Amino acid sequence: MNMEDNLIETECHPWQPFIPADARVLVMGTFPPQQRRWSMDFYYPNRTNDFWPMMGLIFYCDRNALRLEGSKDFDLAAIKRLLNDKGIALNDTGRRIRRLRGNASDKFLEIVEPVPLYDLLALMPLCRTVATTGEKAAGVIAEITSTPLPRMGGHVVAADGLDIWRMPSTSRAFPMKLEDKAEYYAGLFRSAGIL
Repeated sequence: MNMEDNLIETECHPWQPFIPADARVLVMGTFPPQQRRWSMDFYYPNRTNDFWPMMGLIFYCDRNALRLEGSKDFDLAAIKRLLNDKGIALNDTGRRIRRLRGNASDKFLEIVEPVPLYDLLALMPLCRTVATTGEKAAGVIAEITSTPLPRMGGHVVAADGLDIWRMPSTSRAFPMKLEDKAEYYAGLFRSAGIL
C-alpha cells in the first residue's frame, strides 16, 4: 500500500449477516458493489450478477425464478424464503474495505478488516460448510483458517473440521456460462445435503 491509498476512504459493510435459524452453509463473497449499482438492499444486489439467476436455476430449474414477474429486479421475499428453506447464510469476507479504483473489482479491493469468521460461525451451530464466491474471498478465508487456497470448485478441510469451498465468481466479468457456474454450486449444495 502506498501513501495515496491511505487517503482513500474506507467503507464498512452495509448489511448484517443473513442467518437462517438452521443455517448449514455460509456463502461468502468479497464486498458489495457501490450503492448506485444496487437493485435491492441485500446481498448480490447488482442486476447483472449471476448469483440469483444461478440460484433460480439450481433450485427451481429457472434462471428467472427469483425475479419479480415481468421485471429485471430480484424478488427479495422469494430470495429470503429460499435461503431460509435451504439453510443458506450469507455474508462477505470484507467487513471494512478500500476501493482502490472506485469500482467493485476484487482486483482493486483492499480488505482493511476481514469478517470475524469464527464469531459469525458461533451464531450458526449447524454450519460446517463455508463457500466463497471467487478467488479474493477464498484467499481471505484461507488466511483466517490457516488453510491452503482450494482450487476452483474444490474444498479443503480446516483443522477444526470446517469444510471450505472455493466457488467460481458470480460476477459477469468472470468468463463462465451461467449453467457451468450452477453446476459447480449444485455440487457444493449436494455435498452439504441441501440439494
